[in-house]
Amino acid sequence: MSGPLRATLRLVGAVALVAAIIFVYYRIIPANNLTVGLTLVLAILGIATWWGFTESIAAAIAGTLGLNYFFLPPVGEFTISDPENWVALAVFLVTAVTASELSVRARQRAAEAIARSQEVERLYALGQTLLLSGSVRSAARDIVNSIIRTFEIPGAVLFNQLTDEFFRSDGRGLISDEQLRHVAETGEPLNDAGRRIAIVPIRLGGQCTGSLGFVGSSLSAAALNALAYLVAIGIERARTIEETNKAEAARQSEVLKATLLDALAHDLKTPLTSIKGAVTHLLANPHDAEELELLTIANEEADRLNRLVVEVLEMARIEASKLHPDRAPHNIMDIIQATLKAQEESLKERVIKLRVPESLPVADVDFEFIEQVLKQLLDNAVNYSPPGAPLTISAQAEGERIIVNVADEGKGIPVDEQSKIFDKFYRGRAWREKVLGTGLGLSIAKGIVEAHGGKIWVTSAPGKGSVFSFAVPMFKGELVS
Repeated sequence: MSGPLRATLRLVGAVALVAAIIFVYYRIIPANNLTVGLTLVLAILGIATWWGFTESIAAAIAGTLGLNYFFLPPVGEFTISDPENWVALAVFLVTAVTASELSVRARQRAAEAIARSQEVERLYALGQTLLLSGSVRSAARDIVNSIIRTFEIPGAVLFNQLTDEFFRSDGRGLISDEQLRHVAETGEPLNDAGRRIAIVPIRLGGQCTGSLGFVGSSLSAAALNALAYLVAIGIERARTIEETNKAEAARQSEVLKATLLDALAHDLKTPLTSIKGAVTHLLANPHDAEELELLTIANEEADRLNRLVVEVLEMARIEASKLHPDRAPHNIMDIIQATLKAQEESLKERVIKLRVPESLPVADVDFEFIEQVLKQLLDNAVNYSPPGAPLTISAQAEGERIIVNVADEGKGIPVDEQSKIFDKFYRGRAWREKVLGTGLGLSIAKGIVEAHGGKIWVTSAPGKGSVFSFAVPMFKGELVS
């Protein structure tokens, strides 16, 4: 049945009910005018409650005419002789109309309350569904499907502005991509009552992250905004869980890699020790010059391989957080001299300039670990500066820290590489083919310094050399003589 026909039948029914009441009181059950009027008012209230305001107004007019014609003198005419009856008739009409309006308003408010209650229940159900979503993509698909199922609407569309993805269920395509993008960019909702579509922005923390479109929805503006906020929370929760899972997987991967490197390095160290011992023994008594040359090469390569194994072991300890410095008060100059003595062979063609004040306070460090850091920085300076170029080692106190610097006169480091050279396995683009190495040395030095609660950095300009610096804590206790 069409809407106009249904409305017409309700109007006819309302007038017919009033006519029936008047007929009963006029022909079957005689009653005074007050009883007839009160009965008609009750009937009009019922019509307003069941059908609406328009039908109740029609009933009120029909009731007023009926009272006038059948019950107020002169009976049988649409005229009134007594002025008091005019007042009574006016009061009846006003009472009937006012009561009808109040009844309609009460019914509308009750219907709105029921609708809001249903919206809250559906929002709660949707929230429970979002808690079960996994990744951001699956959460977005679940959101669209859950909105259609929970709110019983023909279609919905979700636009994720962060990933520029659309998740649709409106097969007819009533909501365009441009409309969704526009709402997401401007933050202004769109409501097209004629086409029965609505689009609201998705906001979280004041930032618009997308938009949500509805087809054939009767939800209130408050419900649409609440739904958009709930969707924003659901997507953010899924994104957080996804990133947390990725971080945990990366952490477990790093732990596994460190464990494997540790095991591999230990397995390599044992045969290396045997090879080194055998080569050293043979070098003591070579048979001829050719054999001496081959044994020397084998000895040097064994040393290089041994350094590689040591670096891998150190890196594995750092990544597994198993590096625990045995800190004690030490003079930085003593560590520098021990390092220079150990590096005599590689530094024999270099001029080393020392600039360490005698009044420098002692540092709270592990002697061997800081010696290893200095050794790495000196090796780095030798490898990346011209042969014979001087090196400068300096140190100074700054606040509660002692800063040690190793400067060279090499070609310098490009600005875009300076933040990467302390990363594992990273080697400068210009030197990858010229200098042998693993790219672990500076990363190990960084790990050792940070294990002391310190910091390591580089200052460099192309063509002007580099200065590698690290800061370690100053000893704050009392020295025991």
